[in-house]
Amino acid sequence: MRNTFFRLFILLVFLSCEPSGMLAQTTPDSLKKTLDFKGSVSVTNNGFSFIPTFSLGEPALVTTFAVHGKKRLSFEPEFRYSLEGKPWSLIFIWRYQLVRQGRFKMALGTHLPTLSFISGPVIKNGLEQEAIQARRFFPVIEVMPHYSLTKNIQAGMYYLYGLGIEKELARNTHFLTFRLGFNHIPLSERWYMRFNPQVYFLNMDAASGFYAAGGLSVARKGWPLSVSCLVNKAIETDIKGKDFDWNVSLNYTFGSTYVKR
Repeated sequence: MRNTFFRLFILLVFLSCEPSGMLAQTTPDSLKKTLDFKGSVSVTNNGFSFIPTFSLGEPALVTTFAVHGKKRLSFEPEFRYSLEGKPWSLIFIWRYQLVRQGRFKMALGTHLPTLSFISGPVIKNGLEQEAIQARRFFPVIEVMPHYSLTKNIQAGMYYLYGLGIEKELARNTHFLTFRLGFNHIPLSERWYMRFNPQVYFLNMDAASGFYAAGGLSVARKGWPLSVSCLVNKAIETDIKGKDFDWNVSLNYTFGSTYVKR
């Protein structure tokens, strides 16, 4: 199964890249095709789901990537594993920048596919063994409008709809959140922080709830390492889960820009 996921990841990255030309002559800089690749690797004491209502409840490794060129399509997968090495969720996200008008932008996205995993005992040949079961969500649709109030302050909305395939999953999930982003808040000449509060509504079939969440990161200019924390608090809900949850993460970010000649 791991080889299948690896091949699928390579295929999706290849498809998200713009085809390079076959001509030998030098291309002017303004016409050169570029490909931006960036990502992060985080180790945390408590892995949070894509929707912060849910957490793994144990240490986890979270990796994210983003691949995009000059065109509006990007590929932004997210992989979550427990530190024991068991897969928790694999999310293959495609996003398209539908509107780019000054300070206002809006993207549409889909997850092709979204997989979450549970492990538990099964009986095979009369013996109890532990098995990992994949659970699928399809289709998953995103709508993401946001507005830049200033260079370092953004306000936006995020809506997600997901359809659970397996019977034990919620059939219809609606997730709507309103977010603020405060970036590069100076702490000193070299240190800064980011603050990202949000309030959101979650509906899963007949159950629903209102929540507040917030993320805080502290980083040093020019360093790839940062420390962050995330908290989630239920305001009013009938969805099963923790009333209050939190984590602390150590993050490593990386990225490069490639020029196609």
